[in-house]
Amino acid sequence: MQYISTRNSELKATPSEAIINGLADDGGLYIPNIVPKINELKELVSLDYKQLSLKILQMYFTDFTYEELKECVYKAYDDKFRSHEVVSLKKCSDMYFLELFHGQTLAFKDIALSVLPYLMKLSAKKNDLHDEIVILTATSGDTGKAALEGFKNVEGIKIIVFFPKNGVSEVQKMQMLSQEGENTNVVMIDGNFDDAQNGVKQMFTDKKFKEKLVEQGVVLSSANSINIGRLVPQIVYYIYSYMKLVRDKEISIGDSINIGVPTGNFGNILAGYYAKKMGLPIDKLICASNENKVLTDFIGTGIYDTKREFIVTSSPSMDILVSSNLERLLYETTKDSKLVSRYMKSLKDNNEYKIEDNHKNKLIDFYGDFASEVEVTKAIDKVYRDHKYVMDTHTAVAYHVCAKYQEQSGDNKKIIIASTASPFKFAGSVYRALKKEEVAEYNEFELINKLSKEYNLKVPYPIRDLEKKDILHNLTCTNKTMKSAVLKTIKGQM
Repeated sequence: MQYISTRNSELKATPSEAIINGLADDGGLYIPNIVPKINELKELVSLDYKQLSLKILQMYFTDFTYEELKECVYKAYDDKFRSHEVVSLKKCSDMYFLELFHGQTLAFKDIALSVLPYLMKLSAKKNDLHDEIVILTATSGDTGKAALEGFKNVEGIKIIVFFPKNGVSEVQKMQMLSQEGENTNVVMIDGNFDDAQNGVKQMFTDKKFKEKLVEQGVVLSSANSINIGRLVPQIVYYIYSYMKLVRDKEISIGDSINIGVPTGNFGNILAGYYAKKMGLPIDKLICASNENKVLTDFIGTGIYDTKREFIVTSSPSMDILVSSNLERLLYETTKDSKLVSRYMKSLKDNNEYKIEDNHKNKLIDFYGDFASEVEVTKAIDKVYRDHKYVMDTHTAVAYHVCAKYQEQSGDNKKIIIASTASPFKFAGSVYRALKKEEVAEYNEFELINKLSKEYNLKVPYPIRDLEKKDILHNLTCTNKTMKSAVLKTIKGQM
């Protein structure tokens, strides 16, 4: 297996090199030169989560030994996950909520970011890399805390997380600002997620900046889903959830299903796309957006246009206008790295690009739509009334769009919905939706306790008494001063 850049297919890397680099030298994203195929689906039915993870990772990370990958997987998926099988599946009629939030930070990012630090340490060893690795990560809320927790006190690695100061929930913000660990650093951005993400990408492609870091014995890497070491482990839970439906006799092996994903940066749904390409019987990949519906418009028109208002919503992890991982799909549907490079240049220069009609037709695997804030509120209320199930705002976006897809298409296949975060991470929005009243007199942490007591839900231990923790990080910068913040961190001046 080799990995190639989406912008220049001649730029190649081994799996371990791709994991260390994060981004290709030309700013492109690494993708596998060949998507491996699952030979026999039925052989996967009896595997537990760790066994399945090991099998899938072996197919993509071919310069790791079986024993090396086994150590990574079994160390990652230990008792820090509250579900003994890492993820769980909750049935509500013909939809199944794939709960991906049973890790330390109550979000789906925990699953891949639990294994990435082990993969990265091994990758450095394999490539005889003795420089300090500095992880640069931009977050819209969940990746940051999960990355900080995953890389906390990992020897030889520092991590710097940038997040929009006013663009995450109070729980997400406090999770990051109170993060412990000698090698962890958190910086707030005066701007939105796209500002943070663009700033990180610019540092990866700034040759002079990277040369200055090399002189100080430092190399950059990423923990965002732009890193292939983050993306591949996410493929596993779609395959696992399908096999769980088979084991529970909800479907037979070979039956087609649909998958619904609340989508911002496009990484999570892209993992579902790769699962389909591997041979998992997925029919539609339902791409659910909030009011920042740039992906909905792209799937419908073939035009990606960021010249629009940035809307702050109750599903902040999806408040994104530049969906980085879409670049991988562009390559997979065109197989033309020069064309992808032109699209990305147009996006940078003109804030938009338009794909050709023959390539737009290849988006047939996807259905895209969005949920308004009112529709999110109604979805939370409806699912609780019908099924006594409490879901977060991001999951509600996906539920609404999946229900709309069923109504429009008449497609009655079973749908697995990626439930990406615990309702406690967005307790204020969830509580307001259920109570149908304004609760401005309560802060987010008071609403966590009210949600717990009134709906008989146990507050997950990682956020109990979170508001009482000390704030350990207080640096703020703009997207133009991010490089200075990184240099200060490396010199230990933060």
